[in-house]
Amino acid sequence: MAESIALDPVDLQILRLLQNDARTTYRDLAAEVGVAPSTCLDRVTRLRRSGVILGHRLALDPARLGRGLQALLSVQVRPHRRELIGPFVERIRALPESLSLFHLTGPDDYLVHVAVTDTADLQRLVIDEFTSQREVARVETRLIFQQWDCGPLLPPTGQ
Repeated sequence: MAESIALDPVDLQILRLLQNDARTTYRDLAAEVGVAPSTCLDRVTRLRRSGVILGHRLALDPARLGRGLQALLSVQVRPHRRELIGPFVERIRALPESLSLFHLTGPDDYLVHVAVTDTADLQRLVIDEFTSQREVARVETRLIFQQWDCGPLLPPTGQ
């Protein structure tokens, strides 16, 4: 597990602001947190190099791209062996419908967040891409009615 690093209140404010809008300019960030733009740039660079900031992502609306139905697929893989896991993970990650993939403990081995066009497309995905695979023992599907983003993610208080 990665080690946490010490963050001061300015670092935390920078992270909070960037999580709300990663396109915020260094000049605007600096003005908001009360430091010089060059200091702000140095701090963001340090946060990137230390691995606190992993990157920037573009958020898309699946419904506006024709994928208005989202679901969570709980997948059980049997046998759960390393030589099957790697290819399974790469195949699922390569599917255009896959948004996120989680390796879990408990009765299910994976949780896959997918976006599809409709229920027929979801059925096709489950049958053709999941249950047709020899190592997939079970798939349980849950439709997503609504989703909210949470955050921003900050270290636990007292650190």
